[in-house]
Amino acid sequence: MSLSTVLALVAKDVRCELRSKQSICAFLLFAVTSTIAVSFTIGTIGGRSALGATLLWIVIYFSAMAGLGRSFAHEEEAGTANLLRLATTAESVYLGKLVLSFIALILVEAVTVPLFILLTGSRICDVGMFAALLVLGSLALSAGATTAAAMVSRAASRGALLAAISFPLLAPALVVAISGTSIAMRGSNGAASDLRLLLYYCGLVITASLMLFRCVWEE
Repeated sequence: MSLSTVLALVAKDVRCELRSKQSICAFLLFAVTSTIAVSFTIGTIGGRSALGATLLWIVIYFSAMAGLGRSFAHEEEAGTANLLRLATTAESVYLGKLVLSFIALILVEAVTVPLFILLTGSRICDVGMFAALLVLGSLALSAGATTAAAMVSRAASRGALLAAISFPLLAPALVVAISGTSIAMRGSNGAASDLRLLLYYCGLVITASLMLFRCVWEE
């Protein structure tokens, strides 16, 4: 496993996504539509930080489930999965897909989070902590979803399976992210502990995935 191999895999996937544009558009459209639907349903939430944080992470989670599962499925459909298995290590494949998923989720959030704040009238008192929680929460979702996507890539009903397998794995990260985001929106103290928990979660999931991904990828 080397950094150059991981970056080469990321570059390959980015070129494929930019060539087709279908999954990118579907990913972004789902996220934006979900955000607008939520805002129309609940209206302005103002200072109700717990409600705002919960709904924001629900939108992010389901957007991730709609978009992050495509990468491995595309390899199987295009017939390039076996070539990847021969050409590089499982660890490099995992890290490459993880980086791609993380970048995609951050780009989608760059559109949907400001839109969510604007449409719901949410107040963000601690912007720096709020942004840090979004980044680490997105990394946590990407780390778990990448492994789950590889597990279901050959299944017929990938979408439903991905959501079912991912939720138990990602639920702790979602709970911590919602808690920390709610605190950051209020501007209270205590969000730093949630940020540390997310960091520990990311380290644990990524390390475990690197150790076990060969079994998932090469079976």
